[in-house]
Amino acid sequence: MGRKIAVALGALVVLAALGFLATRIYASMQTGDDVPAPAVGSSAPAATADVADLDGDWTVAGGSEAGYRVDEVLSGQDVTVVGRTEEVTGSGTVADGELTAATVEVDLASITTDESARDGQFQGILDTRTFPTATFQLTDPVDVAAVADGETVTVDAPGSMTIKDVTRDVTAGLEIRLVGGDGGDVVAELAATVPVTFADYGVEAPDLGFVTVEDTGFVEAELTLSR
Repeated sequence: MGRKIAVALGALVVLAALGFLATRIYASMQTGDDVPAPAVGSSAPAATADVADLDGDWTVAGGSEAGYRVDEVLSGQDVTVVGRTEEVTGSGTVADGELTAATVEVDLASITTDESARDGQFQGILDTRTFPTATFQLTDPVDVAAVADGETVTVDAPGSMTIKDVTRDVTAGLEIRLVGGDGGDVVAELAATVPVTFADYGVEAPDLGFVTVEDTGFVEAELTLSR
């Protein structure tokens, strides 16, 4: 009897040690708290232009990135996970000082964090082989005329978000400003944050026992737009 008790106690100790080790390994993966939320404000000074010069088509340029931010509860502690990719494309149209159309597409399969195992789980949950992209499309015009005066414009942009072939109405919080680009050209910086509820897109937030992922998060982007 004593031997069985000792074996049982030993097994419990091993399981507890493995659980603690798993928790510590997972905790070491969390770096999202070090990644700031999207915002404009590069080292380049703000630029000015005539409102009429804003009119036309703008395209997402190199150096842009997009991804997600989600909170988790890890052994009773709040942590944040952030994934990013530079595989983002899109365009926008400005007319009479208004952003009248805009579309941004993100390659979900290329989004990475600091841990490949987590990335594999993310791609499996979103079934990125079948639905490789997420898309935001503006649905109503947004006044951006003030950026011509060198101001940072902060607006809510109504739009639709498509993830896993499911489209939902969303509101993107935008910051936009003009800066000087290479060769003296003026470019636009745009930061976007879109709150999402995963269940709205048929996505079930994972629960691994020692870590629980919140059922809401954010799609984020920091874009450079050129004429």
